[in-house]
Amino acid sequence: MPEGVVFIFMALLLAVVNLQSDGKWNDANPSHLWSFYCFSLTAVEVKKTWEGALEYCRETHTDLTTLQSDTEQFLTLSEIRHDHITGRVWIGLRFLGDHWLWVNGDPMVYENWRQGDQEHQCPLRKRCGALTKEGHWENWDCGEELHFICY
Repeated sequence: MPEGVVFIFMALLLAVVNLQSDGKWNDANPSHLWSFYCFSLTAVEVKKTWEGALEYCRETHTDLTTLQSDTEQFLTLSEIRHDHITGRVWIGLRFLGDHWLWVNGDPMVYENWRQGDQEHQCPLRKRCGALTKEGHWENWDCGEELHFICY
């Protein structure tokens, strides 16, 4: 399997295998119709500022990753829970004007800020989004150098 590619669902002639929310694989009935979901990520081990990470991802992949669901959050966490990745990584989240947005234009349909954390609601300096290894989003200083996730 290529580095950074995660397969959630695969069909093999007469067998169907799916990934459950607890991270375990499960065989399923091949006569049922199943949705297919493909999500390809690359955890970059080089540290860059948020702008540098955005430029790198757009030049070598597609963009900084967006997180639009629990599934995407789960798969992204599985990519960064390694010793060579520090405590947080850049994601494609940016505070512009008066709201947070995904830099690729995707709508903000999912959020995972740390419960009780109000700092992200009107950040003065920390205007770029990062994902912690614990799975929470944080607003962070864009000039800080962090690892990052491209898709």
